Amino acid sequence: MVKIESKEKNDFDHYLDAKGLNCPLPILKTKVLLNKMQTDEILLVDATDPHSQVDFEAYCARTDHEIINSTLSEGVYSFTIKRARNPKKI
Repeated sequence: MVKIESKEKNDFDHYLDAKGLNCPLPILKTKVLLNKMQTDEILLVDATDPHSQVDFEAYCARTDHEIINSTLSEGVYSFTIKRARNPKKI
């Protein structure tokens, strides 16, 4: 189950809990949410897929969304992504 929620008092505007999902679901769910967001809004994604780092880097490079921060802690990859002004469609 994917949990999507907005957080008002954090360093991000939206949160996507993609833990337990395998490729390509974390990227697909991220893409759907980013498409609904406004320019420069920040999305925090948590994922456990071991390929997440490569997948998110490739996706953001192709679409012009910006990975502001990425971390790995206790098997959870966290990505802070800034929505592009004019993201490229893929």
